[in-house]
Amino acid sequence: MRVLLVDDEEDLRKIGKLSLERVGRFETIVAAGGQEAIDTLRGGSFDVVLMDLMMPQMDGLSALGLIRADVSLRDTPVIFVTAKVNRTEIERYLAAGAIGVIEKPFDPMTLPRKVTEMLALHQERKAAAE
Repeated sequence: MRVLLVDDEEDLRKIGKLSLERVGRFETIVAAGGQEAIDTLRGGSFDVVLMDLMMPQMDGLSALGLIRADVSLRDTPVIFVTAKVNRTEIERYLAAGAIGVIEKPFDPMTLPRKVTEMLALHQERKAAAE
């Protein structure tokens, strides 16, 4: 699985990348912000994007909006990784097009499993809708 991990905090990028690569055996590319994420997505194919919500210049919701508006990127699954996880906020993220939300701080030992589970659920929903 190929993952794009987007977070403005270097420590979280390092921990997330280690978790995804060593525990999950996922190929993981990192980006430090929303625009870098868009540029990286346009340059390659990814199975999923894990995106921080609160970032300078372009936040996660803005980046998600650009992903969903781009014909070549719109079907890329995006999971938000954020500390802002009350029910109303989660509903807003899902309505914007995210397939799930992982709460920060995340457990590096379970992060890959959560990603895999959310992708599987997304694929089931997608298949049922077709």
